[in-house]
Amino acid sequence: MSVCNLNIPFSGSAEEILNKTKTAVESQGGSFEGDSNGGTFSVSLLSNTVSGDYKVEGNVLLLNITEKPMFVPCSAIESYLTKKLS
Repeated sequence: MSVCNLNIPFSGSAEEILNKTKTAVESQGGSFEGDSNGGTFSVSLLSNTVSGDYKVEGNVLLLNITEKPMFVPCSAIESYLTKKLS
């Protein structure tokens, strides 16, 4: 069951946005597996886990977050990712 469905538009290639995403996740001690078709991610946030899957459609990164801390709204995650990946 999905907790958040986020659409993050990007410019450039899918490989570029996925490399940025992988670097951001792994720099926080998380895991990022997949390719330009789709994959999964998991990262610790304030001793809680944020995890889910992704796919790329055109110039939009579609994130399906399946696990997150209850006190962190989807909008906060989307805002953080938009800033981090732009």
